[in-house]
Amino acid sequence: MQGRLVGLQSAAAGGFKAMYAMESFLAGSDVPQGLLHLLKLRVSQINGCGYCVDMHARDAAADGESTERVNGVAAFREMPYFTEAECAALELAEAATRIADNPHGVPDDVWQAARKHYDDTQLSTLIMAIAAINAWNRINVTNRTVAGTITR
Repeated sequence: MQGRLVGLQSAAAGGFKAMYAMESFLAGSDVPQGLLHLLKLRVSQINGCGYCVDMHARDAAADGESTERVNGVAAFREMPYFTEAECAALELAEAATRIADNPHGVPDDVWQAARKHYDDTQLSTLIMAIAAINAWNRINVTNRTVAGTITR
């Protein structure tokens, strides 16, 4: 199995450089990296991006996330492994990813739940993380990037 454009990263080097700059910003933020891994994993599950699901499950585990949390993120509402704050961030990620499903965008109750747990800087970082992983998903799903084939 092979992706559609094997040389996508080199053909769009400037775009990838910008995307990696965003990842550097996220890595330097005060939002816990474990939460960002889980958020990226959940959004990638929704978008059906096998490449990103594989990568973010591995990254989360490598950074110390438990198997229960990595495996349970798809059903986080039904799992006892997530804090109220984490659930609010995951709800925000789902709502922003499925934005076309709601004529009014992200519902107010979802926003207010996130607002309860995160300050403006953290909320801004969460929004940027959600936007970034949705962009990565679209790149990799469109290209049919095979899980485990690209090194960072």
